[in-house]
Amino acid sequence: MRLEQAYPDLNFRWRSRNWWARLARLPPECVHLERGGPWMATLIPDTLYLRGKASHRRRPVRPEVSLCLSCLQQQLEKELSGFSGRVIAFEPDGAEFTQYFFVGTSEFSAAGLQPEVAAAISRRLEQPMGRCESCDPSNARAATWLWISRDEVPSLDDVARIAMARAQALCSVHGAQKLLESFARTPEANLFYVNVPYGESGAYVWF
Repeated sequence: MRLEQAYPDLNFRWRSRNWWARLARLPPECVHLERGGPWMATLIPDTLYLRGKASHRRRPVRPEVSLCLSCLQQQLEKELSGFSGRVIAFEPDGAEFTQYFFVGTSEFSAAGLQPEVAAAISRRLEQPMGRCESCDPSNARAATWLWISRDEVPSLDDVARIAMARAQALCSVHGAQKLLESFARTPEANLFYVNVPYGESGAYVWF
């Protein structure tokens, strides 16, 4: 898919789109990265990496791009709030994470999650979520997200905490808002891989 078609609301540096950039296989950069900055993320929206191999989750596949925090938030807000499936999202460690990606339930093992971790997340996704805790109580939407803070689950290896975490039940709009707020609280980051949700259910995990 052409860049303008894939990201109609974003502007990209022309130097990152010329023949040299294409020859060097460098992703197009948003205009805000002209002078660098403390925040950069590589968005590869429609691709999941399974044991190091790219596996496309949508067709046509949108191109890989490098975005500042503001542009990433703008793009993800549309993607996440419009996703109707179930999501468990783990708050990332702002000091350490280099990847934040979504993996579908059926691909937990192929994506490298330990069997015990995969089983614990799958059980949480199957449980009733009720109504969104951030909506107006008189008109609360159905919850489709579980947001799990680092205070509750500091490590994805902690199966017991994943199983017992209270979590925050949210609709897709407030779930997206919670995730993007966690990014904004991180003063600087260089993420090598961010994608968008697909399928019926899955988890956003960080490494």
